[in-house]
Amino acid sequence: MGCCSVTQRHTGVDEVGPDEIELLELSGDHLGVWSLGESRLQLSVRSSRDDNQPPSCCTSVPQVEQRRNHAGVLWGKSREELHGRIFSQQPIRGWEGRPAHMYGEIIHSSLMCLHSKHSKEKREHFLVLFSFHLLLLSLDHTKQDFIYEGMLPLSGLSFHIIPMDNDSCQSPHMFEISSSMVHPKIFICPNAAELHTWMKHMKDRRHKSRTQPSSPSHCALSYLLPCDEHWKREELKKYLLHAPIWEWEGSPIQHMGPPDYVSVVHIINTHRQGLQERLMILFPQDILLLSVDNKQLNITYQGRLPRRGVRATEKSALPGRLEFELQGELMETLHVSCTCLEDYQNWIFHLQRA
Repeated sequence: MGCCSVTQRHTGVDEVGPDEIELLELSGDHLGVWSLGESRLQLSVRSSRDDNQPPSCCTSVPQVEQRRNHAGVLWGKSREELHGRIFSQQPIRGWEGRPAHMYGEIIHSSLMCLHSKHSKEKREHFLVLFSFHLLLLSLDHTKQDFIYEGMLPLSGLSFHIIPMDNDSCQSPHMFEISSSMVHPKIFICPNAAELHTWMKHMKDRRHKSRTQPSSPSHCALSYLLPCDEHWKREELKKYLLHAPIWEWEGSPIQHMGPPDYVSVVHIINTHRQGLQERLMILFPQDILLLSVDNKQLNITYQGRLPRRGVRATEKSALPGRLEFELQGELMETLHVSCTCLEDYQNWIFHLQRA
């Protein structure tokens, strides 16, 4: 059987339309965002901080390094905590386009400064490198908020290190990005090692974006698994209702109603040896079983069970042995093992209630 898809798919992450590219521009002493929307060209000027508050931007690059060393990467948080915040659907001021997890994994990120050639102003930014895109976030230190400034496809970007001029007072460790649609932007890294890390990662990801384009749906699935956080489960429910599913049988998945619960489980039945990893999704009338390949790129239909004809029997709630059985008159007994106590308790609750 073939692949069943209910929505039109992009062929790659580099097919970015007007609603998916935000172009950055400098306007006077302020940072602005050029947005290609309905009016095709609109400028939304980002005002700087309150005039009475001294800017915390990179007037001195060592200040950034000091903040990194003594208080985490930013606001006392580690890089992993900041990535989790970006992915966890917490509102990022001014965010536009697809959810962050649709852009794939985060390859690298760091705090650095955007330097204006005209005003000589330096303002702190948090740069995030996804699989094939570069995300620019400005900062509101008072509220500890990110402010969305743009998402740029790497395939169309050029970048190079700006050599140090011994006769000038320019900051060291600088690189510039530009493209046919983006005016040059100069960023100052806190040290030489960070500069070379960015150059290495961006060159590598740009090459891969041109030679190995990846579908946005694949990026989404790989980041949503394992679905071990609430927001991942909620996003996975939405994703599965529109994802291509191989070897699908029966009525379309959209006709099964809204999913009640989803988790990764391991199943043993009487005819097969060993554990089989499955995505188990609970619908109002059915229990759906799906498999995911090792690269987390493709989903395959494995079957569905009617909720009304299935009963769940608890076997073990001990740590490391969170097991129950699914039994029914027209099916063989399935031994189900959960990966965490929360999943076990939710499945027992849903399947044993009247």
